[in-house]
Amino acid sequence: MSSSHFELANPPSDAISALKFAPGSSTRLLVSSWDKHVYLYDALAGEGGTLIRKYEHRAPVLDVCFGANEKEAYSAGLDWDVRKIDLDSGEQTVLSTHEAGVKSVVYSPETSTLISASWDSTLHIHHPSTTPDEPAAIPLPSKAFSLSFTATKLVVAMASRALHIYDLKSLSLLSSQTSQPPPNKLEIEPLQRRESALKFMTRAVACMPNDQGYASSSIEGRVAVEWFDPSATSQARKYAFKCHRQTAEGVDVIYPVNALAFHPVHGTFASGGGDGVVALWDGVAKRRIRQYQKYAASIAALAFSGDGKYLAVGISPGFEDGKEDPQEGIFKVWIRTLGDNEAKGKGAK
Repeated sequence: MSSSHFELANPPSDAISALKFAPGSSTRLLVSSWDKHVYLYDALAGEGGTLIRKYEHRAPVLDVCFGANEKEAYSAGLDWDVRKIDLDSGEQTVLSTHEAGVKSVVYSPETSTLISASWDSTLHIHHPSTTPDEPAAIPLPSKAFSLSFTATKLVVAMASRALHIYDLKSLSLLSSQTSQPPPNKLEIEPLQRRESALKFMTRAVACMPNDQGYASSSIEGRVAVEWFDPSATSQARKYAFKCHRQTAEGVDVIYPVNALAFHPVHGTFASGGGDGVVALWDGVAKRRIRQYQKYAASIAALAFSGDGKYLAVGISPGFEDGKEDPQEGIFKVWIRTLGDNEAKGKGAK
């Protein structure tokens, strides 16, 4: 494989759940896994990158993100805990405990707020720089499946095709002003309540870097692109399209779209499916930019680096082929170096 596309050495030993690059032009990469560890790599140090350290947890880890800088991280998973990790010392601190598995965790640098979303149908809002911090618990109408955010908004995708859009600044401010005994429940009305434009269960949601809207994907090989502006004109622009489908012996085989990630510079987005394919899309021009060669297993997670120069691709068996025992060594993270215009929209001049 060329140097512009290589496999990370020392990958996780079980399914990959999330990939996150550090902010800015850093090539540090966090990977969370069902093998009960979080991995920290320098993706560009040495041949095949360098595993800097791994951090053991009590149960499978479902999500991870960087905090205010590249020396701190936050993780969440099936132990129901939201943890802060000092990436230098390895010290872990439990910030809050949900009542079920924690599916997603995001850190907003603009508001210095950490938000976790759980299958217990709550959001926990943390203020890590405040000591002591009693997180606020915000009830949701359904199980949370995916979180994404912009500088001003938080999007929560849930079961029953429900979707909430919150004002991040209000969320942060109101949660910092409440101090009841645990569980410190706080009712906050979202800016907008929406029903997914997709007919089947939401798998992932990702916000546009220009703060204009978001994309969501489903288990039924479709992606929807929508805008935040509630006006009739703006809402008329929303659309959905079929993708990650293959024809086998005359039958249309439909795969889940497991991962979405927006390019931080060009505003295009990547999708990854159970078919092992990664595609780049121009959401405004409604065109596919390119599709990469098929990987050896289902795409589990995607992440662009902060400067948009690299795309990390996590692959894990999705059992779409009906085989229950994964092949040895199939859990991998690939790093793709992107050309200057490789992820540029076709509609851009």
